[in-house]
Amino acid sequence: MPADTLIMAHVMTRSPHSIRLDASTDSARRLMYEHGIRHLPVLKSGSLVGIVTERDLRLIEGIQGQGNTQLTVEEAMSAEVVAVPPTAELLDVVQQMEHTKIGSVVVMDDDLVVGIFTTIDALRILGELLRPDPTE
Repeated sequence: MPADTLIMAHVMTRSPHSIRLDASTDSARRLMYEHGIRHLPVLKSGSLVGIVTERDLRLIEGIQGQGNTQLTVEEAMSAEVVAVPPTAELLDVVQQMEHTKIGSVVVMDDDLVVGIFTTIDALRILGELLRPDPTE
């Protein structure tokens, strides 16, 4: 598929793992480790309220002291999450990510989290675009 016709529905990671606002940072870290991911949408009563990253966890736990499992995701997350619809164009999204220096966007269909697009997804797409056509 040509790069200029790609939309988030084509390139996002579908049905991403998420975490509750009141979950512990230790739970978030375990979930990330178990699934090999670095970003978790944060939900409150099923609604997106933020995003927590591996970097956020390291930062808050470094400030509060190692091994403090009393910290909640709410204390570590960023409430300023960028959300886009599944129909958002890939070019627009990656330009926004570059401009704002963020590592992920959450893909929302109305009020439902349906995907996530991270720098790893962007690298996968770049690799596919740069890979020589095996039919040539």
